[in-house]
Amino acid sequence: MERASRNLHRFWRDPALPHLEARSIEDGHGVCYGWHSHPTFSIGLVTGGVSEFRIGSACHRVSAGTVVLMNPDEAHACNPIGGRPWSYRMLYADAGWLAAVEGVERFRPHAPSLSRDPELAVRLGRLFSLLFDPVPGSPGKDEAARSFFAGLRQALGGGSADRSDGGEHAALDRAADFISAHCTQRLRLADIAEISGLSASYLVRSFKARYGLTPHAYQINRRIQFGKRELQRGRPIVEVALDAGFADQAHFQRAFKRHVAATPGQYMRRG
Repeated sequence: MERASRNLHRFWRDPALPHLEARSIEDGHGVCYGWHSHPTFSIGLVTGGVSEFRIGSACHRVSAGTVVLMNPDEAHACNPIGGRPWSYRMLYADAGWLAAVEGVERFRPHAPSLSRDPELAVRLGRLFSLLFDPVPGSPGKDEAARSFFAGLRQALGGGSADRSDGGEHAALDRAADFISAHCTQRLRLADIAEISGLSASYLVRSFKARYGLTPHAYQINRRIQFGKRELQRGRPIVEVALDAGFADQAHFQRAFKRHVAATPGQYMRRG
């Protein structure tokens, strides 16, 4: 069972390239996600089977060769259909690093959430193969990733998602920033509402419309991101669970699996 588990979940990380992380799922018939988001930009390639990709209010059926894209903090879920097998690879890239690659001040969200361009799928597949290959060194992998992302916007048609911010969006961003900064603490909805300047009921509705998650779900999501960073440092799972604000290790493990579709122990292993 241990060997099968390792084949099911493979994570790639390189201490010399902290702005990148990748994962590979070879048989994902039992790999299910709840609604979640990432602080990073995420791009994935379906390599086999068929699955359901939900992002915002849209639902897509994706199959081998489909490239899926998720902007930072964009809620989504991707799950097998009827328990059938599927396989995929995901790459997570720091938004600040991507902005530097494109030579702009701030990361510009990508407009499409998926692409069925076979050339893009081949280029992304080659990048994944290089990242998971233990032979090439960090500089070569970094250069390949930079080259891929430098041409990604053009490959997608050159568009950016329209995220014009008004006063309400600024208020919601204040709430999100407050939750992120204090995610491991016990937060009251009233305190988050006060920071945002919105009523509690209006905050919940508007926050979910903008981020795809309620303030509480957003906090749990941020706790999982905190936990992932601490696990990467090699800290014991039970310590990470408590520091992340969970009642115990079991509670942390259940939430972690819903968000990451892997256990903390599987996430800590690489290869």
